[in-house]
Amino acid sequence: MQILMALLAGLVFGIGLIISGMANPAKVIGFLDLAGKWDPSLAFVMGGAILVGLFAFRIAAKRSTTLLGDPLRLPQAKQIDRRLVLGGLAFGVGWGLAGYCPGPALASLVIGHSKTVIFVTAMVLGMAIFELLETYTRKPQVQAK
Repeated sequence: MQILMALLAGLVFGIGLIISGMANPAKVIGFLDLAGKWDPSLAFVMGGAILVGLFAFRIAAKRSTTLLGDPLRLPQAKQIDRRLVLGGLAFGVGWGLAGYCPGPALASLVIGHSKTVIFVTAMVLGMAIFELLETYTRKPQVQAK
């Protein structure tokens, strides 16, 4: 049941990204072009998503399980550190250059444009490199006796 619900949620999310224009790199770049021909329409999409997320996370914070009964695991980190800032900057630069962020890029794969395939390939390679670096730079945990 969880897999079916995840598929359904992903489908609704992907369709929403396509309908809202978030999967259109030209529209995204137009939104990010504050000094040129700025297109503010995506601000309403983002505002709506933030509003829905605000209420959803407040409700979820009061629960210990998901609606399907699985344990609910919300993010626990609250500090802003160097890794978060650098990751946010890298995300923003990539979004601005390509016009894609991960969700819309995956939703756009169904269209089959070569630029989308290149972006998603680079994104997956970047995540794999990050995981490899994390594995090699993680300090070994000393076990107490």
